[in-house]
Amino acid sequence: MTTKTTQYISTFEKDVTKGLSSFPKSLSSKYFYDKKGDKLFQDIMAMPTYYLTDSEYEIIASQKEDISVAFQAKSGFDLIELGAGDGKKTKVLLKYLSEKGIDYSYLPIDISQNVLDGLKESVQQEIPNIDIKPQQGTYFEVLDDLASYKARKKVILFLGSNIGNLLHPQAIDFLAHIQEGMNTDDLLFMGFDQKKNPQTILDAYNDKEGITAAFNKNVLHRINNELNANFDVDQFLHWEVYDPETGTAKSYLVSKKEQLVKIDKLQLEVPFNAWETIHTEISQKYDDNIVSWLASESGLQIVNQFTDSKGYYKNYIFKKK
Repeated sequence: MTTKTTQYISTFEKDVTKGLSSFPKSLSSKYFYDKKGDKLFQDIMAMPTYYLTDSEYEIIASQKEDISVAFQAKSGFDLIELGAGDGKKTKVLLKYLSEKGIDYSYLPIDISQNVLDGLKESVQQEIPNIDIKPQQGTYFEVLDDLASYKARKKVILFLGSNIGNLLHPQAIDFLAHIQEGMNTDDLLFMGFDQKKNPQTILDAYNDKEGITAAFNKNVLHRINNELNANFDVDQFLHWEVYDPETGTAKSYLVSKKEQLVKIDKLQLEVPFNAWETIHTEISQKYDDNIVSWLASESGLQIVNQFTDSKGYYKNYIFKKK
């Protein structure tokens, strides 16, 4: 492997260089997302085998009254959503809050400006009088600003079991970072995918239609398009594994042959052995004991929880200890 430059214009360039120069190789799942990746993820959420979206949607739709009661405050509240996406589930709650005349502001946050633009347009069409203030950035960038929201109660939403993209030590750091920005009456409403039949989990991340595979491989297309690389995407295999003991699902891209990839913009050459892997994503699964432990280690405590009819998924409400 050869590299001739250490001057990076973007975090993307830096992370790609580091990830593909490491052993084993890795690329962050946050780089799945561009306009094409956003569309692919919408398609994934619509798949029958991808139970996570429907399970969480069922929780919010069927228990929105109890959830909204927990959120309310006399002076109103700021609803801050990390990783807002298309807002399909959140809009159920937003409509209910607005119909009941509850005082709140909605601050959706996402890494993709394209997603935020579409979300703002759709929310304003469906809920014309809503106070919406989108913010583009990563979770960690925005978390640093959370502490400045002190005028009234904050309710932080983190849906879709996105916490599952972090290993437990990282999840504790992330939760502790949120906790540091919370006041005594603030709440965190977060989704956690539960442990279940391992085949159900594998089917969710390795659909027969190949949508998840296309989503995983989109990171290679992005590197080709944005960094002038020559990845032969068809020569990489999407591979999913799940360990029911640890509750960890992992996604890989596997090189089908020995090959050399050139990334011109980075002046980088990346050799692959046959069947060498690029680790792209983890999707952690949980039970009550693990969630309670994560909360305790982060200075949080569980005050309520909601589950779907199959017990596939749970949304927990946390507050500061």
